Amino acid sequence: MKPTQQITSHILMVRPAHFGYNPETAVNNAFQTMDESLAPKEVRRQAVEEFDAFADKLRSVGVDVIVVEDTDIPAKPDSVFPNNWVTFHEDGRVVTYPMNAPTRRLERREDVLELLAGRFEMGSHLRFEHYEEMDMYLEGTGSLILDRPHRIAYACLSPRTNEHLLDDFCDKFGYEKVAFIAVDGNGQEIYHTNVMMALGERFVVICLDSVRAAGERERLLSKFAATGKEVIEISLDQMMAFAGNMLQVRSQDGTPYLVMSEQAFRSLRPEQVQQIEKHTKILHSPLYVIEKYGGGSARCMMAEVFLPEK
Repeated sequence: MKPTQQITSHILMVRPAHFGYNPETAVNNAFQTMDESLAPKEVRRQAVEEFDAFADKLRSVGVDVIVVEDTDIPAKPDSVFPNNWVTFHEDGRVVTYPMNAPTRRLERREDVLELLAGRFEMGSHLRFEHYEEMDMYLEGTGSLILDRPHRIAYACLSPRTNEHLLDDFCDKFGYEKVAFIAVDGNGQEIYHTNVMMALGERFVVICLDSVRAAGERERLLSKFAATGKEVIEISLDQMMAFAGNMLQVRSQDGTPYLVMSEQAFRSLRPEQVQQIEKHTKILHSPLYVIEKYGGGSARCMMAEVFLPEK
């Protein structure tokens, strides 16, 4: 049996039809900005341009990018972030997740799963959506940072990451839970783990300053040491520039890339770039409109497909 992979060359992306600022998600996402200098139509146009350039850049280095068109109706301002509603696992299991914002629940699409079932072996479908009726949420790999080979699920608890659901996920998949609290410079809970932490095969990029409890910081560092991850620390300011919202992927020839936005890359210091480049190549793309209005960046736009190929 081949070892569990931490990274994949297959990425699902959703090309947005109605991208825009979503006041529902802004309630607990401090990364969003309501900027009226661009008309909504222009925001949509620029977001699609950024999306297309990003997908092209991933494909140019040999990543298998499966692009699905967003449906026109109903309008879904955050459809460009599919990693929150679905995950695809090496054993063939598919999980769909409960979403905090009612508009985001519309993003879950059976036709997308059917499309992937044409190319990949798909097993059981675990549905967590019913937790929405209890106001309990777990938003995919926004909430969960998975160390797949070591079976560890890292998660910062927030209105979008419920500890009971985290326990449920870990129980079903045989993962160890490492839960903690992370806050931004204003003391607001960070809405998703994947904006303050990115886990690669042999490294972790993390804003440890956001984890204020010394015991929780020490537990994280001990887990990283035990699993052979070099710690690459970023500051609170770098986190707000989306330097934690990165994803390591693999090209089809096996070359690893750490994927991030141009803003995130520009926020990094030369020594941080050197630390990263010891482990992986870097790929970055401008995502300024998507980041400003959507409050998410490169990692949020990519749902990894670990399913076995047919």
